[in-house]
Amino acid sequence: MAVAAELPRIALRTLGCKVNRTESEALAEALAGVCSVVMDSDECADVVVINTCTVTGEADAKARKAIRHALSGGAGAVLVTGCLASIDPQGLQALDPRIVVEADRAALPRRVAELAGVDLEARAPVAVTSGMLGRTRVMVKVQDGCSHRCSYCIVPDARGLPRSVPAAEVVARVETLARAGTPEVVLTGVNIGRYADPTGAPDLAALVDAVAATPIGRVRLSSIEPLDLDERLLGALSGSPKTVSHLHVPLQSGCDRTLAAMGRGYDSERFAEALRAARAAVPGLSVTTDVIAGFPGETEADFAESLAFVERIGFTRLHVFRYSPRAGTPAAARSDQVAPAVKAARARSLRELSQRLLLGHARARIGTEVTACIERVCGDVARGTADDSLSVEVPAAGLVRGQVVRVRIDGGDERGYRGTVLESS
Repeated sequence: MAVAAELPRIALRTLGCKVNRTESEALAEALAGVCSVVMDSDECADVVVINTCTVTGEADAKARKAIRHALSGGAGAVLVTGCLASIDPQGLQALDPRIVVEADRAALPRRVAELAGVDLEARAPVAVTSGMLGRTRVMVKVQDGCSHRCSYCIVPDARGLPRSVPAAEVVARVETLARAGTPEVVLTGVNIGRYADPTGAPDLAALVDAVAATPIGRVRLSSIEPLDLDERLLGALSGSPKTVSHLHVPLQSGCDRTLAAMGRGYDSERFAEALRAARAAVPGLSVTTDVIAGFPGETEADFAESLAFVERIGFTRLHVFRYSPRAGTPAAARSDQVAPAVKAARARSLRELSQRLLLGHARARIGTEVTACIERVCGDVARGTADDSLSVEVPAAGLVRGQVVRVRIDGGDERGYRGTVLESS
């Protein structure tokens, strides 16, 4: 009896943002049936794909480290893609003759298939299943590119001007995921507030409505700029039981002087107004944010102002970043860079504040109810994510991965909620 040939092994390492993650998952799906893809890995394989980030100098260093590790592991070929491949293809190619650089994301499946020695066109259709995706919460890319020119950011050069995935394609993708048993989708992009499809959904609000009308169970946004929280979008988010009570709204600094230097286009009061409107429209809204510590020129007084604003706004949790210069941006050329030790201390203060905010949020919800999607069942304990983005731990009796449950919160700490299942679907 003939033995089936073993499929070529593809190791796929993803660095950086959720958009990169989404693009890596799309690549894995495109190769299904002709290659065996191992996600989040740079182990020895027939082809190792490194999906790079270039948002900061530190991100560049991590990308080059991952490439060197893949080369030293004896991979048959190393393909480098992503934002650093768009910005510096010659520099990457010069690292080693074994490297293949592919900046065109649409060409990735074909290039990987060529390196693996398989015919992508000859593969039989492969149905998407929840097991193939390996996630209960799947990101759906709806937009790419950015026209904002924040003084610290190279992304517009790496990804180009804003462009949107046609609404019909987004809806079709969500419907496929729903049929595959996916309980939740996250609409993601580089700047999703710039979404516009003149032939379908004219803006993000219309797209949210269209996605919520599919059989999918829950709809979440990945990140939305404060100036894009307009009345139409808030109406769409509050108008469907499928949209979750969580938004990630990047702040970057609570100091007006620093915000102006960053080129963010708003001051602290305008940001606060946007959150007041969002919280009025979506009862119980949880808001997480990004904050940069040690931006060039940030004084102790500036940082104190930022810290106080963050605490006053009452975020659920902070994503804290130490400023890392990115060559080619105005901020990197400034002479008033903050000392590394000072940046580290400020980042530590912000993370400590984040822990206090998270603890306060969790304790304030004790006795209330949340909806959660179960993501892991381990022995007697099931863990998932609540609609407000916090982790939830409940007794596992009768629960399965992907199930959406109603939970009474019995306790909470910096790790999230502990509760009792009241109802399941």
